[in-house]
Formats: sequence, C-alpha cells, structure tokens
Amino acid sequence: MDLSKSAPDVNTKVLIANRGEIALRVIRTCHEMGLKTVAVHSTADSESLHVRFADEAVCIGPGPSRESYLRIERIISAAEITGATAIHPGYGFLSENSVFGAICQDHGLTFIGPRPATIELMGNKSRAKDAMAAAGVPVVPGSGGIIESAADGLRVARRIGFPVMIKASAGGGGRGMRAVATESEFGRSFHAARAEAESAFGNPDVYLEKLIESPRHVEIQVMGDGQGNTFHLGERECSVQRRHQKLLEESPSPVVTKALREALGAAAVAGADAVSYRGAGTVEFLVDAHGNFYFMEMNTRIQVEHPVTEEVADVDLVAMQIAVALGDRLTNTSVALRGHAIECRINAEDPFNGFRPAPGRIEAFNVPGGPGVRVDTHAYTGYTIPPHYDSMIAKLIVHAPSRPQAISRMQRALDEFVLNGIPTTIEFHRQLLRDADFRRGTYDTHFLDGFELSDPRVVSV
Repeated sequence: MDLSKSAPDVNTKVLIANRGEIALRVIRTCHEMGLKTVAVHSTADSESLHVRFADEAVCIGPGPSRESYLRIERIISAAEITGATAIHPGYGFLSENSVFGAICQDHGLTFIGPRPATIELMGNKSRAKDAMAAAGVPVVPGSGGIIESAADGLRVARRIGFPVMIKASAGGGGRGMRAVATESEFGRSFHAARAEAESAFGNPDVYLEKLIESPRHVEIQVMGDGQGNTFHLGERECSVQRRHQKLLEESPSPVVTKALREALGAAAVAGADAVSYRGAGTVEFLVDAHGNFYFMEMNTRIQVEHPVTEEVADVDLVAMQIAVALGDRLTNTSVALRGHAIECRINAEDPFNGFRPAPGRIEAFNVPGGPGVRVDTHAYTGYTIPPHYDSMIAKLIVHAPSRPQAISRMQRALDEFVLNGIPTTIEFHRQLLRDADFRRGTYDTHFLDGFELSDPRVVSV
C-alpha cells in the first residue's frame, strides 16, 4: 500500500479526543510522523500515560465521561486554545458521532475519520442495511426499515420465519437487542427492546432480522481515501464474545477459505465504495455454517482489535487514517497478509464473578516481551483504574507464522504477564486457549455460553 505523499505537513497538530491505550497509540504514531499532539483528559485520568507523553494536555472536566470526554464544546475549546489543527476521535465516545465531525469541520479542524454524512448513514442500522443491499452486499432478510408496532413486527416475523432478532436502529454492544424464538414471545420482547434502546441511545426505533443460528462473527478491515480508492486488509475472527462484547480476536479466521476471503473482501469494498468511504472502517458480517455471509453493520472508526490486522498486514492503520484525512491518495492497494495474529483483551474484570468490573490500584505490573509480542496499554505499577470508563487495561497481541504457533506464543505471553492488585481476565484467556474447540477453531458466537471456568483460587480438599 502506497500513499501519494511521503509525509503530512509538520505544522499539523493533532488533538486526541479520547483516553487510555488508544489515545497513547495515536500519540505514538503522530510522533513518528513528526506531528505535535494534544491530550485531553478528565480529572480521573490526570496520571494516565497518554497525558504524560502528549506534547500538551488540557483537562476538560470531572471523571464521568458525560462531563468530560462527551462534552463537544470542551474538546473544541481545547483545540482552539492549543492551536490544534486536526482531531483524532479514537474509538468509543464521540468517534461515530456525525455531529461532532461536522462541528470539527465548521471550526476549521480536520476530522480524522469519515465524512459526517457517512458516519450518520452507517450509524443508522436500518439505512445502512438498505445502502449495502443497494450496493449488492448480501444482507440478512428482515423488515427493511423501522418497525412501528408489535403487530407490524409480528407480521414481518411470520413472513421471514422464526427465530428472529429485534435490533435497535441506533444501537450497538448488544443493547436494545432481543432474540425471539416464538410468536408468543414477540410482543413482550418488542417492547423490552424499544425501552432499552430509548434508555441506551435516546432513540427507541428498532428493526427486525432473521436470526442466523450458530453464526461466526467475521469482519473485514477496509481503508479508503474518499477519492475512489478503497481496499481491504483481510478479515478478523471476532466470535469469542460474552453478551456481544468481544474478548479475543484473531486474523485470519480459522474457517475462512481463500475463496470466502475474496468474496467477503469484495463485498466490503463494494459497500465502502458505495458511500465514498474515507479512512479506516470495518464491515462486519455474520457467516453461517455453509459459508453464506450477511452484512451486519459498518463501524466508521478504528477498532479496538485493529492491531491483529496491523500485524498480519505489516501496516500502521492509524498513520493511514491520518494521511488520507489530510488529503493523501491511496496509489497502490495491494496488501500481502502473512502469518497469524491473536489479540487478548486484558480487562479489569473478575471472570469468576460474572465478569464484574474491578477498578482499583495496580500493585505490580510487568508486560511480556520477546519475539512477536506486542502490548498496547496505558497502565503501569501504581496506576489506578478509574471506575468511570471501559474496563480494558491492555491489549496483548502476538504474531507468529501459523495459528498453532500463535496460540503457543500467546500462552507464553499470558504466563509472563504480571498484573497484581485487581482481578483481571488473564486467567480466563489462559483457560480459553487450552480449550479443544478453540484450538480447533470450531467455535461460533455462542461458544462462551457453555464455557466453564475453573477458579484457581478455589482449592479442592
């Protein structure tokens, strides 16, 4: 992959409208590109590494995100007082907020992401599905739009056949979502999904899809320059999930053949081209046991799991994001994928207590190293995990020539990871990588429903 210019204007100053490991990740790439950086932070994050390593830092409010990282006017003010010329939103928070992107543009700031109209379109699940279907991308049979009443929804469900899935139009992360197996359950599930969608997203609209049973969650990483040049960088397998939250990702998928990869990639590129996509994006698909695949959604941002793609494609996706946002063209869209990469999310959660969040002070912290091991983190010994945000502490990524070698390398790296003082998901990942179905690659999105953990703190007598 080549860009039309070798380097961006060194007068560019990038404000990172995020926190934690992704903020630090963006800062590192900016510095390698010769760009100055501005960190924004809450009072709870004043000791975070992204604040320490940025060229400048501005406090934008108290700990709760609604009083800091979600306050658009404070972020814009921080950009103005520091002379920032561009804003990178990271992931989460305001990264897929089209209003934020538009406000950045109105203030003469380069938004490092897709155009606001693209974010708005793809953020509406019903409209996004229609757009992808028009581009020839396979979609799951469904309502084709918002369901206004339980009676209307039941008529659609009867037409496409049970089981069905009710989904929030503005949703994500499994909220506002209900699986319905029979007619008798539909009315209750419909109203529950609408209520949860209203609470989570301020929008009660829901739509209906056929429920694909025993699916794999496979996503394609795309990159476009918004000038007619789009390509993909292979797939990521994301089926290890708990309540629709990903815990481990790998690339390539253990079940995707060369032919299926080409078909998935072509569909993802066609969908991205249809909306003149600019920047890094992810097209997510459900893949059934017969190799059929269906569009699920498009994430118009960098993903948490982007490092596994970086490892197998040998690229810096953040650098590419910045370059195309500043006007570079993609002039060579060929990418050679090599080896296998796995990412384990190390969260401040207790897997032996329902994955309950466990914020607190880290008493000892030592990250693994050695060949093919990467750790993206903002934590250190003595750092306190705040209670206000996502519980992720670090992302542990390994790369090796083959999947069995990558699994062995990840096991070694997990054994080297020292993180004392709070419960974490390290032991969960150790047990996951020993599981026979995982090692065979024969798992789907329901894999963890029956997964049994053995608590090493419980001693049998």
